[in-house]
Amino acid sequence: MSPRTQPEQHPPPVQWLRLRYARRGRARFTSHRDFSRAFERALRRAAVPMAYSSGFSPHPRISYANAAPTGAASEAEFLEIGLTATRDPEQVRAELDRALPAGLDIVAAQVSPGDTMADRLTGSRWQIDVTGVEAAVLDRAVAAFLAREAVEVSRMTKSGLRTFDARAAVRDLRVDEGRLIATIAHQVPLVRPDDLLVALSEVEPTWRPPHPPLLTRLVQGQLDDTTGDIAAPL
Repeated sequence: MSPRTQPEQHPPPVQWLRLRYARRGRARFTSHRDFSRAFERALRRAAVPMAYSSGFSPHPRISYANAAPTGAASEAEFLEIGLTATRDPEQVRAELDRALPAGLDIVAAQVSPGDTMADRLTGSRWQIDVTGVEAAVLDRAVAAFLAREAVEVSRMTKSGLRTFDARAAVRDLRVDEGRLIATIAHQVPLVRPDDLLVALSEVEPTWRPPHPPLLTRLVQGQLDDTTGDIAAPL
């Protein structure tokens, strides 16, 4: 039996770019897998000189981090791409933005500073638009939630039904002109804004929004637990 031919070894990237993108309008229903396919097509259309991994199944050097759940809009999604040639970040941003479908928008780009992006994403600020719920119910639900030391919720995961404390991750929750603004720390398991909505129904019996709330991630980055500020990694 002849020895197996070794696969082609690709050189490492000469430049990494960090991109911030948004999911807006109907594009919020795009799953992470759908976005990945659309983004790889956009890379080819824009002729971005992508670096590839080595091995028998090379794939483009793309690093994703903490994507928002399907159905949620976002102004603060992040990824990094490795290139085989140095390019102007703004030019790459503009070309990719033109190549992507409407609602998937590349809004900022810079040369990666070389740190681990996941380490810079420790918290998010979410806007939760709720319709059909009286202001008094909103206020009661928020006050009851914040007064609790723990509020357990359950969610189906790939490994089965999991129960966890949603209260510990919420650093701030307030009502602002009929909508909720929540600052949530990233922890394991990750507490999502839909988990927060379930938790509100646990502490306030009259919390029954007649329509699904609209979830929008406003900011994502490094959370300062002392001030509640979030420093974006871009």
